[in-house]
Amino acid sequence: MSEIIIHGVPGSPYMRAVQLACEEKHAPYSIAPVIPGGGDTAERRALHAFGRIPIIDHGDFRLYETQAITRYIDAVFGPSTLTPSDPRQMARMNQIIGIIDWYFFQLVGRTLVFQRVVGPVLFNRPADEAACAAAIPDAERTIGELNRLLGDNAFLAGDRLSHADLVAAPHLFYFAMTPESAAIFAKSPQLKAWLERMNTRESMQRSAPPGSLLKSA
Repeated sequence: MSEIIIHGVPGSPYMRAVQLACEEKHAPYSIAPVIPGGGDTAERRALHAFGRIPIIDHGDFRLYETQAITRYIDAVFGPSTLTPSDPRQMARMNQIIGIIDWYFFQLVGRTLVFQRVVGPVLFNRPADEAACAAAIPDAERTIGELNRLLGDNAFLAGDRLSHADLVAAPHLFYFAMTPESAAIFAKSPQLKAWLERMNTRESMQRSAPPGSLLKSA
């Protein structure tokens, strides 16, 4: 089967979710880097109608939107092992992906993680301490809710790895690099232990962000 080409910014948590899907499904892939902060250019719109990342090319098939991509990889490089067959586990998986996309990323990733990790490293911007402080309640709420939903399960949607784990792990990997995370994770020990287990997976290690981002920890 032909190789998947992933267009994206190395280190992006959404791009890493796609890499994780490829790694877990043993799908051959290569990366076509996109310049971070490149803006909504005509070149980028040629890949994605809304100028975002990631995008994949698989032969003559082009696809964007992370959820669509990871589900496609799961289906094409079958059997489909990343999607629970149990309706409740599938619903939980989709719920957690929604929490990451609409609450964690919007309220914590784009504020606290950007200010502490991404901005200083990629754009040489000092952290806005007021913005970091303002994001703490949202971080506590989202991390606490993910911890509650995880409960005693091995993975976010049950006893098996799913798309929810692939989407959440790259975001929480960066969150764990912020100084604020220690106190917040202390109140959510199950989620912290889950992230530690995820970080030991070969797929996480093989998709690690560029060294410059790792040095910001």
